Amino acid sequence: MKTIVENATNLSKYLLDDAEIVVLNEDNIVVGDPPKFIIADLNASTATVYEGVTAPADWIGNKYTFDGTDWTLNPTWVDPAAPIEETPSS
Repeated sequence: MKTIVENATNLSKYLLDDAEIVVLNEDNIVVGDPPKFIIADLNASTATVYEGVTAPADWIGNKYTFDGTDWTLNPTWVDPAAPIEETPSS
């Protein structure tokens, strides 16, 4: 697998098959040839692609940081699928 990591935070944003073509441009990142999608908020200056990685089994975008070697659980990550507890009204 390969991951696209945001340089400022080391957050692993995308996880893709190693065979997927990823092109880091000055203004964006293009995934696929022909393009499958374009990542407009990351570019060659703000992201790094690591290939040949083994992500945690429960990987979800932004749940882990990756420094090129180690995966670390993001301490501020909140499961978007977790039920929201409601505060009882008085």
